[in-house]
Amino acid sequence: MDKEFIKEVINLIKGSDIKQISIEAEGFKIFIETHQKEISQRIETPVQVRHQEIMPPSEDIPKENLHVIKSPLVGTFYRSPSPGAPPFVEVGDMVSPGQVLCIIEALKVMNEIESDVRGKVVKILAENGETVEYGQPLFLIDTNV
Repeated sequence: MDKEFIKEVINLIKGSDIKQISIEAEGFKIFIETHQKEISQRIETPVQVRHQEIMPPSEDIPKENLHVIKSPLVGTFYRSPSPGAPPFVEVGDMVSPGQVLCIIEALKVMNEIESDVRGKVVKILAENGETVEYGQPLFLIDTNV
């Protein structure tokens, strides 16, 4: 087990509700236990700072109609299913519940992130290949269309 794998496991736990995890591989065992209160305090500040950095949407879209799709985990954000493939969605696309918007890779697992609302994509807030945090806003969806 290498140090990078252990770091990925720790980052995944920080961004989840997991309270403890035990991993065994080739004679090596690691046990991690978290105290959610301490972790959430460390995560809250970066998420709030990122949220404040979001540029305001254009004036013609009422803010109360915008739905924020947030990252459910820590990982690498990908807009398309593979390098060179077209993105899942672009600004201006209509989306419906269950439609894949992006992939977040965590621990070498590709997690499809789906829309939970029907609407129009008005802003994509993460860059392709960028690391995203748990709770970080990824998409703004106008639900009044």
